[in-house]
Amino acid sequence: MARIPVGMSRRHFMNHMAGAAAMTVPAMTMGHALQTHAKDLKKRQKSAIMLWMGGGPASIDIWDLKSGAPTGGPFKPIATSGNAQICEHMPLMAKEMDKMAIIRSMSTREADHNRGRYYMHTGYVPNPNMEHPSYGSVLAHELIDQRSDLQIPPFVSVGGGSVGPGFLGMAWAPFSVDSNGRVRNLDMGLDRTRLQQRMNTLKLIEQGFIDDNRGQAASDHQEILGKTLNLMTSEQMEAFKVQQEPESVREEYGNTAFGRGCLMARRLVEMGVPFIEVGNGGWDNHGNIHNLFSQTKLPELDKGMSALVRDLNQRGLLDDTVIMWMGEFGRTPRINGNAGRDHWARSWSVVAGGGGINGGIAVGATSADGTEVVTEPYTSQDVMASVCKALGISLETTFTSRSGRPMKIANGGKVITELFS
Repeated sequence: MARIPVGMSRRHFMNHMAGAAAMTVPAMTMGHALQTHAKDLKKRQKSAIMLWMGGGPASIDIWDLKSGAPTGGPFKPIATSGNAQICEHMPLMAKEMDKMAIIRSMSTREADHNRGRYYMHTGYVPNPNMEHPSYGSVLAHELIDQRSDLQIPPFVSVGGGSVGPGFLGMAWAPFSVDSNGRVRNLDMGLDRTRLQQRMNTLKLIEQGFIDDNRGQAASDHQEILGKTLNLMTSEQMEAFKVQQEPESVREEYGNTAFGRGCLMARRLVEMGVPFIEVGNGGWDNHGNIHNLFSQTKLPELDKGMSALVRDLNQRGLLDDTVIMWMGEFGRTPRINGNAGRDHWARSWSVVAGGGGINGGIAVGATSADGTEVVTEPYTSQDVMASVCKALGISLETTFTSRSGRPMKIANGGKVITELFS
């Protein structure tokens, strides 16, 4: 199986700064960075946010309920501000569904966690001979030309390592932080002298690798070394500090890792970051699924996701920001002997909205018991193709792997036409 790069550590920090290396970096005044970028975003910048539900969420209990069917479980559907019903434990999202679309006819083949995670992040199945770039890396790469003054990394992963940049190179790797904005294993509290000493030491080590022709990674590191110190002291790093938000705003999102991650995503969009992934794990629910959902998982999801949609919309940013909600697969229509649901990729749901995507609709359908898709099935590639359309990225875009192989964006996926009119 292809190796999946994970979150950032101290020794990888330099890799993730390369996206800023080619940019002109003007100074910004403290306190005005977010407001300045928010105004510009309304006119010219596109972004995407992926809400990643690690473990494989049971969309049959959230977005495509089968009330009354033996497979349906105890939850009831409720009306929304759109034309589709959702779970009774998502009342806040129900008010925002006129802005979101449910793709109910997802049908994929990867029901293993690692393979499904890789596939839903890249549009490709794992291949030992190729590391494909994640959607975050691809979209950041394609949207970066709109960000002449972005100092912080163009692909941020909050609360999880995401999937790496593959053959695009470490300039497009996810910059991983926790929901409080802390960079894993990186001491941001170093005084400037000690930090400069460490930078000089790293430069010396990197040069040795370069002189020995140890590969491209060392050259990439060296290229961005001079930019890193400025980045670590940049005013734009303030976007990661969600505690600066008023208490009322933080409460609206919820005092949870996921809620803070969603709030950080809004702040990063305002700053001009092209792609943000917010991780929310704990969805591998083989037992006691409905108690867990009703007591913790769905209230947490409901609060954070609804606040994000509402906040972006109120700030005039949703038209230029695509939101995707997904996991690696769904869960079985059958409820197992432990009152849980097992892995299921044959028929499940993804949610998308913003960026001009039609809201308030359900695209596709599953059977009365949820066991199969009864309309045209859609794939990871089709979701990505649709996101590209919403962001104004040509589906003719083609990358070349390091082996010289042409790789079409979204792996040749088709646009889900119902999402646009």
